[in-house]
Amino acid sequence: MTTESGLAPSEDATPEERLEWATNGLRFGSPELSAYHTTTRPQKLVGAAIGLVLVGATAVNAVWTGVALVGILLVVYVATLVQRLILMVASLKAGGRMVVTDVEVHTFPDEELPTYSVLVPAFHEPEVMPRLVESLEQLDYPAHRLEILLVLEADDHETLEVARTMCEGTRVSIVAVPASEPRTKPKALNYGLLEASGEIVAVYDAEDQPEPYQLRRAAIAMRRVDERVACVQGQLNYFNPDQNTITRWFTLEYTTWFTQLLPGLVHSQVPVPLGGTSNHFRRDTLVEVGGWDPYNVTEDADLGLRLHRLGYRVGVLESLTLEEANSDFINWVKQRSRWYKGYLQTWLLNMRHPVQLFRAIGYKGFVAFNLFVGGTPLLAVVNPIFWALTLMWFTVHPHFVQQLLPTPLFFAGLACWILGNFLMLYAFVLTAFKEERVSLLKAALLMPLYFVMMSLAAYKALLQLVLKPSYWEKTTHGLDRDLATPDVAVPT
Repeated sequence: MTTESGLAPSEDATPEERLEWATNGLRFGSPELSAYHTTTRPQKLVGAAIGLVLVGATAVNAVWTGVALVGILLVVYVATLVQRLILMVASLKAGGRMVVTDVEVHTFPDEELPTYSVLVPAFHEPEVMPRLVESLEQLDYPAHRLEILLVLEADDHETLEVARTMCEGTRVSIVAVPASEPRTKPKALNYGLLEASGEIVAVYDAEDQPEPYQLRRAAIAMRRVDERVACVQGQLNYFNPDQNTITRWFTLEYTTWFTQLLPGLVHSQVPVPLGGTSNHFRRDTLVEVGGWDPYNVTEDADLGLRLHRLGYRVGVLESLTLEEANSDFINWVKQRSRWYKGYLQTWLLNMRHPVQLFRAIGYKGFVAFNLFVGGTPLLAVVNPIFWALTLMWFTVHPHFVQQLLPTPLFFAGLACWILGNFLMLYAFVLTAFKEERVSLLKAALLMPLYFVMMSLAAYKALLQLVLKPSYWEKTTHGLDRDLATPDVAVPT
């Protein structure tokens, strides 16, 4: 097999051939699904045409052009909020989650479990190695059917040195990825995938603390369903939710995301943007679809969309992985702007051929994709615009705001602003009540400040999408105050 065609190299391939596939396999094999180029020439022409129309319309009648734009934004805004409400209701139905009980875990024969490979990429993170290796050693799975691969960069000498010391005498092995660009997590995962031999491949981040029985639960869950279910996504939350207000906000958001929105997407049978960790894949399927995209900075969400459009499905597993909530404002903005940028990359590459996408995922999937993947960063971008218009209207009553918002549009926008923000706030308050934690409830009432942070990250993402589309802005880990390994929570 040749890497230039996008096909995975054979088992006896050289490290150079493996690195080539890890870097360019998807780009050459399915260029229309690769984020190597952010936009195509036709997309640029369409964008330029839309810009010219807007300029011409503004020259003819600036007021009505502004009214039309505000009206379009308002419609998209309302549709996105309604979709999230529908997903929250859908998540209450059992079809969105895969549950494997403790009884099943303990009675399922070890010899019938599939072989498993766990991939854990890390870069410049020597400080988390002790806790990481300890967490990985707690995974309960037959030793002769499990391999754990710590995927590190060959020139990251400090992390390699600490990792070799910590891995000595454990089940954890080290895979060194030859130094090359782009220096991204998905490229490292692709290289590790070629080293993996398990029937199922799991991905964890360096700060993760998965529930010890998660591999068993995922393996049993995947045996219940047909092979069209290519991945099950474990639920994520944080082990440091009470470190500060930012970590409390982050905890509320993640809890809502993984217990309501993702199960709602699965139940609705529409594309599911995966989280970046606690994913469990059928290895053959993962190789078949080209692995992860090294040029997409949310390779997880992109892969979930790609699996769906190629006919595969994703499930959400009732099993918890704890990770570190970002506690630093600057670090949080870096991480969130990368997520938003990746969502925009994923939206742009999938909309290169909208008719083909529509045929591949159907009407319901097409609408859900545009509202969820495109709408998530859009809401964060649009919010400050509507906040500013509303604030100006109630304070100084400028004439241009009255022109932009004629009476019907004004009341529709006001209703959207009040009801939309109330519904989102209510969802977070409800999550805090479910968690039965007073600290989270107090943070939920301050969530509008968190929305401001999201908007800052969204505008940063737009800027980077133009200037540095594939730049991977790394998140710093190990900022939590207590670096000791806490008890891993097991969901009931």
